Amino acid sequence: MPKIASCTCPDHETRGVDCKHIFAARFVMRREQNSDGSVTVTKSLTVTATERATYPQNWSAYNEAQTQEQDKFQTLLADLCSGLTTVQPKSGRPRLPLSDAVFSVAFKVYSTFSQRRFMSDLREAHTRGFISKVPHFNSISNYLENPDLTPVLFDLITKSSLPLKSVETDFAVDSSGFTTCRFTRWFDHKYGQVREQHDWVKCHLICGVKTNIVTAVEILGRHTNDSIVLPALVERTAHNFKIAEVSADKGYASRSNAELVASVGATPFISFASHHRGNGGGTWEKMYHYFSFRRTDFLAHYHKRSNVESTFSMMKRKFGDGLRSKTDVAMVNETLCKILWS
Repeated sequence: MPKIASCTCPDHETRGVDCKHIFAARFVMRREQNSDGSVTVTKSLTVTATERATYPQNWSAYNEAQTQEQDKFQTLLADLCSGLTTVQPKSGRPRLPLSDAVFSVAFKVYSTFSQRRFMSDLREAHTRGFISKVPHFNSISNYLENPDLTPVLFDLITKSSLPLKSVETDFAVDSSGFTTCRFTRWFDHKYGQVREQHDWVKCHLICGVKTNIVTAVEILGRHTNDSIVLPALVERTAHNFKIAEVSADKGYASRSNAELVASVGATPFISFASHHRGNGGGTWEKMYHYFSFRRTDFLAHYHKRSNVESTFSMMKRKFGDGLRSKTDVAMVNETLCKILWS
């Protein structure tokens, strides 16, 4: 049996563990004296390897979801549009039922096809009973440019989120742009030449951080400030959901926004800029102290905001980051259709 190491130093006698003297003796014992007078020292190295977490892919569920997606989409869209009522004019040509118009417009944007190539899918939807009549492809453009369709799409986005009201309590806010086919030109005085770029619309939305469901949205001009849009998004979400947290980047940081979030019973995890000092008291000052002295805990809540960036990423990968519409109303309605099925 190997002899147990011992030492007379107070450290070893008191705690009963290997002291520095025992470690030194073991190190000397590992040295080997060679015939030429050199010494070989054997050292032990401990290598810690960090393995990246991997998650298995459920291919059967994935394949079923991908192969059944468009069928499920049409069923859900028809059910969502079934409650829409149409007010027919007293004279003149009868209008296409509003449920058929919304179904056709939303399905067209979902398909990412041109209007003429999309007609075969629309005829198939009529065969399945999702719409009562197949409209002309020009009628889809006309309805997409109809300003009366905008509040209907806003309302459908809200209704589509209601089944998840018992799931979502934490929300994130952000904005992103969608390019258009129009160009803006300006004269660059610094370089003395005319420049141009694609025009774009700015989409502001709030979504749940668990399911990425969009609960409220605003489509505004590209130069709209982010901070002034947050109150409307939070208030509309609070009308249907119980909000516990709202996370947003420093573009939304303001005393009024912090107080607004607190007024609906939620905690604002909004990042602070370098020039902020948390003056003024109230929720703004409390969250600034939280941000300053408990930074790690604050960032754990704040980084739930990454989910709203994932929402925009999924939306643009699925439907593209560009708009085909040319008029202002049609661009808003097309963007709302992208959001409705993201």
